[in-house]
Amino acid sequence: MTGLAVLGCIVELLRRQQLREKYAALWLLIGLIIAPLGFFPTWLDSIANKLGVASGVSLVLFAGFVLVLLVTLHLSWESSRLEAETRTLAEEVALIRAHLAQTADPMPANVVKPVIDGTTGTDGTTATTPTDDREARA
Repeated sequence: MTGLAVLGCIVELLRRQQLREKYAALWLLIGLIIAPLGFFPTWLDSIANKLGVASGVSLVLFAGFVLVLLVTLHLSWESSRLEAETRTLAEEVALIRAHLAQTADPMPANVVKPVIDGTTGTDGTTATTPTDDREARA
């Protein structure tokens, strides 16, 4: 029953687009392996005996540990790759902004200029900037 529940959850996550296909393939494979073992538990003991493991429970525990280790390794690799990609993109954006700041034309006359302290803007509002504590003490 657990295998069927895992398969059902994976299909539902895929349907809601909360799990990407590249990760779903691994989880579907795990669900397809778990489902028959749940219906035929004697298979697990015979597989364990063929592999030289004392019991099927020990085999499941070891396989679960290895699976968690592999998933953690994969997520660490993916995180490192995404961090490097984010850093590269941030550097490119900074270079583009610097280039635009150097080559920017003066502000055209039809663009609303920023409102400076105490002046009235085009919409009739008066802007103020927060006063600095040092100015207030002086």
